[in-house]
Amino acid sequence: MQTDSFDGVKAAYKALDDKKGTDINILDIREISVISDYFVIAGGNSPTQLKAMADAVEEELYKVGFRLNHSEGFQTKTWILLDFGDIVVHLFNKEDREFYNIERIWGDAKFITPEMLAN
Repeated sequence: MQTDSFDGVKAAYKALDDKKGTDINILDIREISVISDYFVIAGGNSPTQLKAMADAVEEELYKVGFRLNHSEGFQTKTWILLDFGDIVVHLFNKEDREFYNIERIWGDAKFITPEMLAN
């Protein structure tokens, strides 16, 4: 049984923060897209760290009732995408994060701050 997607976002943020993910951003895209409710975007400093971050996110989201629907990028480990339905997690190395700049592309999205997760 899947819990509220905001609970999943909190779990994903915690997992990424615990694995020392960099520049973690959460975009609320519910008002502008039917793709998903939230994008969680974070950077990592190495392929090993990106893999560890992905594993941690999958584990934490599983604990709160989310199942991984689809994943991509584990071969190259420069951009790993984890699709949990209502939540899509994007994990980037520095170069790909700057190149794709998802936050700019989805500029109309509402940004969720870490302080908002505490509520």
